[in-house]
Amino acid sequence: MERSKQKQLNQSEKQATSADDSSVNGHFDEKMKITNRTDLPLAGSGESSAQSPHAIESWREERTRSLEDNQMSLPSIAAAYTTILRGLGEDPQRQGLLKTPWRAATAMQFFTKGYQEKIIDVLNDAIFDEDHDEMVIVKDIDMFSMCEHHLVPIFGRVHIGYLPNKRVVGISKLARIVEIYSRRLQVQERLTKQIAVAITEALQPAGVGVVIEATHMCMVMRGVQKMNSKTVTSTMLGVFREDPKSRDEFLTLIRH
Repeated sequence: MERSKQKQLNQSEKQATSADDSSVNGHFDEKMKITNRTDLPLAGSGESSAQSPHAIESWREERTRSLEDNQMSLPSIAAAYTTILRGLGEDPQRQGLLKTPWRAATAMQFFTKGYQEKIIDVLNDAIFDEDHDEMVIVKDIDMFSMCEHHLVPIFGRVHIGYLPNKRVVGISKLARIVEIYSRRLQVQERLTKQIAVAITEALQPAGVGVVIEATHMCMVMRGVQKMNSKTVTSTMLGVFREDPKSRDEFLTLIRH
């Protein structure tokens, strides 16, 4: 009897461990579709998009929140802010704070509105066949995001360059891509790669380069409190990664 019980207990633990592992793997598999692609089909690489159809899905099917979700979750987010105010020693019922939980909840939904937008909705009618094979650069794109570790702002500028392969995108759409990915809880390294990979998957260019210069309020307002510190990250794909001359040209042009 004891041996039977022990066997059942071991089987239960094994199933729980397996379920936990699959849950964790599922979480990262879903979240890292864009950030850790190593098999992206780049123009000129000899690969076709048919070899990795899931790569295309990663930017076509990634919306995780809807407008209906916003309406349904607003009361619970506001209630959470009320709890935070009490925990800070404030009185949520005093005049200046009566509407603060609702205002803060609405603001947080706006700060993270990238979760309710899809890249395909932005790019669907803005990709054009064009026999242009010189570098295209859009620089100094204003960017606002939220640090996922402290929930305080990150802000700065994004520089994007790509080398077309018979296809171009409306230049304003590059700024829209930045907006979609930056309006989420982020780390700068992932944000940089997500922008670069989305452009690569959508246009199949010969190369893409993305550089972000940003100030993190978690370093300015708290912690080390370094007022003038900036973080610079880059992602280079295709010829921007493989060809030093192309990379240097891009980096030189975004400095002027």
